[in-house]
Amino acid sequence: MSKNRDIKLVGQPIFKQVINLVDSINLNGLITKHKADHYYKAFKAKAHLTTMLFGILSRCDSMTEICEGLRALGGKLNHLGFERAPAKSTACDGLRNRNSTFFEEVYFSLVKRYQSFLSDSRTFGLTFKEVLLIDSTTIRLFSDVLKGVGRNPKNDGKKKGGLKVHMLIDAVQSVGRFVKITAAKVHDKNFLKELELISHSMVVFDRAYNYYHQFALWTSKRVYFVTRIKKNAVYTIIATSQDHPGIQNKAMVLKEEIIELAYVPEGKKKTEKEKLQLKKICYQDDKNRYYEFITNHFESTAEEIAFLYKKRWGIELLFKKMKQNFQLHYFYGENENAIRTQVWCTLIAQLLLTVVQKIAQAKKAFSVVASLVRIHLISLLDVNELLRSTARE
Repeated sequence: MSKNRDIKLVGQPIFKQVINLVDSINLNGLITKHKADHYYKAFKAKAHLTTMLFGILSRCDSMTEICEGLRALGGKLNHLGFERAPAKSTACDGLRNRNSTFFEEVYFSLVKRYQSFLSDSRTFGLTFKEVLLIDSTTIRLFSDVLKGVGRNPKNDGKKKGGLKVHMLIDAVQSVGRFVKITAAKVHDKNFLKELELISHSMVVFDRAYNYYHQFALWTSKRVYFVTRIKKNAVYTIIATSQDHPGIQNKAMVLKEEIIELAYVPEGKKKTEKEKLQLKKICYQDDKNRYYEFITNHFESTAEEIAFLYKKRWGIELLFKKMKQNFQLHYFYGENENAIRTQVWCTLIAQLLLTVVQKIAQAKKAFSVVASLVRIHLISLLDVNELLRSTARE
C-alpha cells in the first residue's frame, strides 16, 4: 500500500500561520510606545501590519490590489483579525501618516526574538567574538521623494529618486542586526559612524566604506575589520613579508605587506594629518581574479583575511533574496514615510519566511519557500508540511 503523501488541512490559512510568529513579541507594547493607534479608529496598527504583509507576500503591485484582494477573501477575513477589508483610502492614509518607526521597531523586536534560533554553530575556526558583515543596496524610485545618485540624465531629463538600505548582519545569521534606510545619495561611510561594535569583533565590508578616521577609532578600541583598498589609495610600504608570483587558476596569496596611510582626523586641518598602519594582502582566486585587502588585525594569516572577505557574499545573498522574492519595484505610497514603511515591512516578511523555513527544516531554496507561501497564502494547509513535502511522481 502506497504511503499517503497528501498535505493535511488545518484550521488556519498559511498567511495566518506566518503572521502568528509576530505574536511572540510584545506588539501591543510597541503600539502603546509609538502611539501607533492614536487618531486611527478604523485602521489599527496591527491591521496595518497585516495588510502590508498580505500585499508583500502575495506580491501585489498597489494598495488597490491589496484592498481588493482582501475584500475578495470574504469569510476568511476573521482568521486575520479583520471584520472587513480596509478601504483603499483608509489604508493609504495609514500608510502615509502612521510613523514608519513603529514598523522599524517591530522588525528589530523580531530579530531579537529569533536571533539565537536562526544562528548556527559555525565559528569558522576564528577567535573573534563576532564576525559581522556590512553592505548596502540601492532601490530606485520613480519620484524624487528620496534623492537618487548618479549623473544627470541627458536631454534635460529628471534624475530618478532612490533609497539605500544599509545593513549589518552576523556572519552566522541571515537577518539584519542593524539597518538604516537613507536617501541613495548618502555616502556609505556615514553608516559606519552609527555602529556600536564590541571589542575583539571583526567587521567585513567593501571598499565603498573606506573611512580611515573610523578605522583609526576602531583600532584604538580593538575592533577589527577587513576590506578592499581603494585603487587611488596613497600609502607607504613599511615591510614585505612574502612576495610570490601567481600560478594560473590557483587560489593563493601573492604578497603580504605592512603599509602606512595618512589621514586627516575629523575636525582637524588638512595639515594636521595622522598615520595609520595596516596589513595589506594581495590575493588571487582560482579564476585568476586579483584582490587587495587591508586589515588592522595583524595576527590573522593572509589566508584567513581572504577567507573572511569571501564570507561577505552572505550579505549579498540576503539583498538578492529581498529584491528577487519581494515587490520592491512598485511602492504602495508616494511620500517618504510610506516608502520607508514598505521597506521595513518587506524586511519583516523576509525574516518571518526565514523563521518558517528554519522551523519546517525545509531543504527547499528560499525562493521556492517564498513562491509556495505566495501560491498557497490563503490555503488551509499546514505550512510546515507544505515546505517539507518532497513527494514526486
